[in-house]
Amino acid sequence: MTDATATAAVRADCAADPAGALTFDLAPAAAPDPDAVLLLRRRGAAGSRPGGKVRLPLSRSGPGRRLRAVLPPTTALPEGRWDAYVEEPGGEGTRTVEPGLRDLRALVDRSPDTRTPEVSARVPYPTADGRLALRCWVRAPHAEAGAISVGPSGMTAEGVLYGVTAGETAVVEARLPGEPERVHRFPLSSPGAPSGGFSFALPFAALVTGPVRGEQLWQLWLVPAERAAGVRISRILDDVWSRNKSFVYPGRAAADGVLATPCYTADNDLCVRLASSPAAG
Repeated sequence: MTDATATAAVRADCAADPAGALTFDLAPAAAPDPDAVLLLRRRGAAGSRPGGKVRLPLSRSGPGRRLRAVLPPTTALPEGRWDAYVEEPGGEGTRTVEPGLRDLRALVDRSPDTRTPEVSARVPYPTADGRLALRCWVRAPHAEAGAISVGPSGMTAEGVLYGVTAGETAVVEARLPGEPERVHRFPLSSPGAPSGGFSFALPFAALVTGPVRGEQLWQLWLVPAERAAGVRISRILDDVWSRNKSFVYPGRAAADGVLATPCYTADNDLCVRLASSPAAG
């Protein structure tokens, strides 16, 4: 098989069910050979790397007997972005899959059992160049961000912790990548909650310990106990595959000439951005 894709693309509708399965129905006008398979290929993974490809059989099913593939929730997909193709029988090549209708209502406001050791999420989405892909997360444990409020001088945030319990000494750490000595800690407002819920307040001025030139992106981690590993605070339990442009919060002055803004990365991880304000020149 080569990586070259045929010019004729296949269109696929996607639907999620409450159990976590994803169904892909191929458009009848562009249906490939019935012996073909739906190929999911992890972006950036070498062809021979284990876990870099998943093949799903296609069968006639549903209204109009469309070709259908089902990704069960039990199928292991490492975290990352997965591109969808139709692989023709006999290794004759692949065909690009374009996104059709996406019914992802079952993904909204998911609430797994907080005792589960691992949380996973899979969201089909259209890429910038018009192809179908999946954004997959696998977190063990996981800190799910909830409501975020921005006040005059800081932010408060709520969330739910999965797979581990926050003890009395639990804190949220703001970390600046590449500078391990620059860590700021903030206590949880409700450690040890039976529901797994947590909340914290973060004053923006605490992050400004020196000149801010350009931009700093402070990552937020929940540390459930002393000397415990940190848990990245993210928001993945819904149908939004990338929050960096769709969830926008107001900025506030953290210091003279420095603006602080809560934000999400393209991978839905929660951060605080410090940037030189226009007034700072």
